[in-house]
Amino acid sequence: MRIDQWDVTEVSDDPHVPGSLIKLWYRELYEPLIPDDLYQQCVQSLPELNRIVLSYLIHFLQFFAKPENVAHTKMDASNLVMVKAPYCLRCMSDDPRYIFENTRKEMAFIRTLIVNLDTAFIEGVI
Repeated sequence: MRIDQWDVTEVSDDPHVPGSLIKLWYRELYEPLIPDDLYQQCVQSLPELNRIVLSYLIHFLQFFAKPENVAHTKMDASNLVMVKAPYCLRCMSDDPRYIFENTRKEMAFIRTLIVNLDTAFIEGVI
């Protein structure tokens, strides 16, 4: 709660605290960063704010996917995608088979962004 109010005077050394806070923030978004009505178009037509936040998230995940960090966290790009992809892109269908089929595609898409997207521009934005 203190971090949510920008009171970082006594921040925990536990890396799970900021990880959990980020996960909670993305999970509580009204809709994923890639809105449902843009599901088929993905990032080509993202609203500017969604594009910036998605780029920042990918940049953040790229940092954690670096080999020196994976050595400590055991969270490579594939593991990160498993946890984070639903925050970015998720099928809004009620059909479990359709959801399951699309989950792999969504994870592959976000993994491709983590591995290949040039996010250098975001460093000066935030």
